[in-house]
Amino acid sequence: MMAPPASTRIFLVTGVTDMRKGFDGLAAVVQHRLCRSPFGGQLFVFRGRRGDRIKVLWWDGQGLCLYYKRLERGRFIWPQAENGTVRLSPAQLSMLLEGIDWRLPSRTHTPETAA
Repeated sequence: MMAPPASTRIFLVTGVTDMRKGFDGLAAVVQHRLCRSPFGGQLFVFRGRRGDRIKVLWWDGQGLCLYYKRLERGRFIWPQAENGTVRLSPAQLSMLLEGIDWRLPSRTHTPETAA
């Protein structure tokens, strides 16, 4: 995925989205259901019913970009809310795209002593 600027706001669109929608259909969801502009430079992340596919919609200043990912095993972690959005940090988006539970990441090792 192409890296958006560090200051880009990232929104997880809660609920289920029809993954047959393309650029225009997803932009309409952002505009009508979320009352936001799809052309403001934010990232909008959508998940399908099965939970193994996501689409990310982003206006890069010249046109809409659409990133689509399907997990071979497992599901993307998604909030239970039916309407609205959840704001993510760039680190949380990276974890989400890797199939990691972005809500409660745990460290694999905690140092106990220095040197």
